[in-house]
Amino acid sequence: MSTALWIILIAVILIAALAAIAFMQKRRTNSLRSRFGPEYDRAVRDYGGRMRAEKALEHRTERTENYKIRALTTVEQQRFSDEWRITQSHFVDDPRLAIREADHLVCEAMRTRGYPMADFDRRAEDLSVDHPHVIRNYRAARAVAVAEQEGRASTEDLRQAMVYYRNLFDELLEAQAAGMHTGAYRRV
Repeated sequence: MSTALWIILIAVILIAALAAIAFMQKRRTNSLRSRFGPEYDRAVRDYGGRMRAEKALEHRTERTENYKIRALTTVEQQRFSDEWRITQSHFVDDPRLAIREADHLVCEAMRTRGYPMADFDRRAEDLSVDHPHVIRNYRAARAVAVAEQEGRASTEDLRQAMVYYRNLFDELLEAQAAGMHTGAYRRV
């Protein structure tokens, strides 16, 4: 073969390799964007770029694969539902107490399901793997709970936080009630 043919062959191989790499990166991005939804965009902002964000999201996924997340029993689901109704009824008379109770109840449901209860940021990251569409609300609810502790939350803030807590609480209770149908949940 002539030198020109070798150069052309090497160029074709390099172009094919670059195209394959670009295709795999695009596929990885699409997969993570699909799995994490709005959490993907938040990670890109927080980590300062797509590559670092994707690495962090993959790390979250790998980390949570080692957790023993389990479905709640019917008895546990009923107990948590009953406790939520009581917590929600407290909102009318004492919204601040209701928010503290809601935060505690969500944490207790997570603990019972098997989520490690590290600091809030780690907990939110872990939850984002299986519940990416409500994690933004959970962060917002938690921010209101902290503002409430500092005396800076309005009644409307507390009401919205209660709605946000309820969204995550429903996911924690009903995800497994529906047979863990999304495929993102792991049975133990």
